[in-house]
Amino acid sequence: MDTRFYGAGLAKLEVKELSGPLIVIEGADGVGRSTHMELLQGWLEGHGLAVLSTGLVRSALTRRGIMSAKEGHSFDRNTMALFYATDLADRIEHEIIPGMRSGFVVLADRYVFTTMARGAARGLNRDWLAKLYGFALVPTKVFFLRLDPQELIRRTLRRGGELDYWESGRDVGLAPDLYSSFRAYQTLILQEFDRMAEAYGFVTIDASRSVEEVQADLRRGVADFLDPGLLNPPPPDAGD
Repeated sequence: MDTRFYGAGLAKLEVKELSGPLIVIEGADGVGRSTHMELLQGWLEGHGLAVLSTGLVRSALTRRGIMSAKEGHSFDRNTMALFYATDLADRIEHEIIPGMRSGFVVLADRYVFTTMARGAARGLNRDWLAKLYGFALVPTKVFFLRLDPQELIRRTLRRGGELDYWESGRDVGLAPDLYSSFRAYQTLILQEFDRMAEAYGFVTIDASRSVEEVQADLRRGVADFLDPGLLNPPPPDAGD
């Protein structure tokens, strides 16, 4: 087994010369991942680092099929896990590893952990899920933006959004109404994340605070292993 992967890895992929780090931002929908991904990317680029951003369901191979299945509410739990595994495998081979090999800082908006949490919350065997995602490259660092399900509901409703069918676990039959189902499903997801945080060594960040406070923690965490000098002001533009 190659220690750079969680399991057997992907066949015939050369991973010995990966000079760039893989930084993963995990957390539920509504926790602020997209905002923090953008802020983190801008901060790193402001310090002269090349950044490649990727995320769940961005593979050209699977994106259309996943979105179509979700719109028709036709996913069963096994098919969902296999679809997401294919999406990630394709992005690891064609985006993440080439980016790291080229020295880019690769920022991933969710990784295997979201899909493993979703599968476990739907009753799939955790050992089976771990083996399924054994092709995945071990990230340099995983930051988990943790937020209570009740606060997730408040944030979603405050911004005028609707509770999503899949993020509410309506396919699982946890509760008779959307609101109760969301709370029950997100509670299961949070329990899975808390379990994986210890097992996989996540850096857990309290996402209930302001954007500025959460982003500051993220930057300190990244600078801690990447370069402490990143916490200094970025150099002025050459044209200034």
